[in-house]
Amino acid sequence: MASPPPVSVFILSRNEEHKIGPALESVSWAAEVVVIDSFSTDRTVEIATGRGARVVQVEFRRFGELRQAGILHTTQPWIFSLDADERCTPEARVEILRIVADPASADAYLVPRRNVLLGREIRHSGWFPDYRQPQLFRRGRMTYSASDEVHEGWELDGRLGRMRSPIVQIPYRTLSEAIAKMDRYTTLGVAKQERLGARAGYGRAYFRASWAFFKAYVLQLGFLDGGPGLVIAVLRFENSFYKHAKLLEHRLPPRDGA
Repeated sequence: MASPPPVSVFILSRNEEHKIGPALESVSWAAEVVVIDSFSTDRTVEIATGRGARVVQVEFRRFGELRQAGILHTTQPWIFSLDADERCTPEARVEILRIVADPASADAYLVPRRNVLLGREIRHSGWFPDYRQPQLFRRGRMTYSASDEVHEGWELDGRLGRMRSPIVQIPYRTLSEAIAKMDRYTTLGVAKQERLGARAGYGRAYFRASWAFFKAYVLQLGFLDGGPGLVIAVLRFENSFYKHAKLLEHRLPPRDGA
């Protein structure tokens, strides 16, 4: 029997019982799969352990800390970071195996993502190739910014490459889930904006939000994605507006009786 590839996968989770199973199934080929769970109260942990993953409980404070925990609690020479709403495709698996077997490979790789929203694959709207942080990297060559609450930064000691084969992301099962995630992320982002000394104002919030909508729907051709493209542009508007408005709210002096 062939040895498993020297790849550890870590997946962040909190109450992801509807998503964690397919995510784990898509990386069942890896030598090790670790779920960094933030004390889920649904069946996430039961499903993960039932599929052979090792579960490590880490209290959520910042996403940067969770991703650093993913590095700490894995053991293989290569690490692949997968979110619960992502699926590793067969094509991406083949490319990953080729990368980790080649000593001349780069030290970290950005991975393209094909997003699906409301049953439609999104090809525009800024959602393809939709890179996030490098998702495949050599152990010891990349770290995350543990101080970042959301949209965590990263540092790489080495060479950066780009994979050609995309994975799939299904970011929201429903529009209610999309709105709830937007609300959570804009709240988490307030502390990060404060550290960066971001400016705040309602006029600025509206201007930046309007630009976000125009960019997604017009410049990034979101109108070609039909109804889902319009939904994405509106979500971009709301995300930008509330990100700035919540920062302003945070800076308001406390009211009597509050």
